[in-house]
Amino acid sequence: MDTFFFAINSIMPIILVILLGYILKQVDFLDANFLKTANKLVFRVALPTYLFYNIYSVESFGSVNWGIVLYSTLLVFVIFAAGIVSTCIFTKDNKKRGALLQCVFRSNFAIIGVTLAESMGGTNSVAAAAVISAFSIPLFNILAVISLSIFNEDTSKGIDFGKIIKSILKNPLIRGVCLGIIVLLIRGAIPVKDGELVFSIKKDMPFLYGAVKNVGAIASPLALIVLGGQFKFSAVRSLAKDICFGVVWRLIIAPIIGIGGLLLLSHYTDLVEVSYVEMPAVIALYCTPVAVASAIMAEEMNSHGELARQLVVWTSLISIFTMFIAVVVLRSVGVL
Repeated sequence: MDTFFFAINSIMPIILVILLGYILKQVDFLDANFLKTANKLVFRVALPTYLFYNIYSVESFGSVNWGIVLYSTLLVFVIFAAGIVSTCIFTKDNKKRGALLQCVFRSNFAIIGVTLAESMGGTNSVAAAAVISAFSIPLFNILAVISLSIFNEDTSKGIDFGKIIKSILKNPLIRGVCLGIIVLLIRGAIPVKDGELVFSIKKDMPFLYGAVKNVGAIASPLALIVLGGQFKFSAVRSLAKDICFGVVWRLIIAPIIGIGGLLLLSHYTDLVEVSYVEMPAVIALYCTPVAVASAIMAEEMNSHGELARQLVVWTSLISIFTMFIAVVVLRSVGVL
């Protein structure tokens, strides 16, 4: 039961904020213009800042299990490729394909992954999750742009790779990630004196660090409120088949592929090893619901925004139970 309540306490804050947005829209406290503007604010300002802050907050790459990092990165590509095939077979609607494909490979690791890792494994697991996030979050966002760009066009005319590359470079989330990586690399080149960096933004420019942290902090709650405000229960029936497809992929198939493959590799080969420290981060990467940003991005890139919103809500709700099952199973086999 402790595991079940852990899952509830991890996911319910997300559900409750979404519900708040839905209620505020129903009582006409929020209108369509506000939601549209807030959607742009989240996508173009708050989320890029949040991603920059997350990457900058990675303290050190020392003592990193690079086997886990490499495995996690490669498996994102594997799940992405499998997702392309399955979504193309499942539906001929390109806009739905983009939203569904995001759900297949893109977990909510950026917002709740590190918190989940800390809850399951403590501060050591947070360090592992932070390093994995430095690689997985940029990859998630790049693949998301590719997904929505590919399936936002008439594929009979071929794929415009130049346009896709341009979309990646112009994407605010990608820019936030790239800037974070650049600053992180610069920080790594700064000399150390008496155990501390000679210069760091956090220490020497706390006003700037604080501002970045505060702007990034509004990304998740505002995105969830906007999501709730735009959510329509009336759309569930017409999208039920698509929602089921996305939920099964995100919460059942992707975790089985990701975690199952890791356990098999670590048990039968010496290619990768996973400890009690890394396993909570791996669970957070593969078992969490689809990223909230997927709905924001789908709306901004003319994909099926309503389906993307439905997928965020339903994967978040059902993940309470699937995460509970995953933790129970992994504890029973002695890897958590």
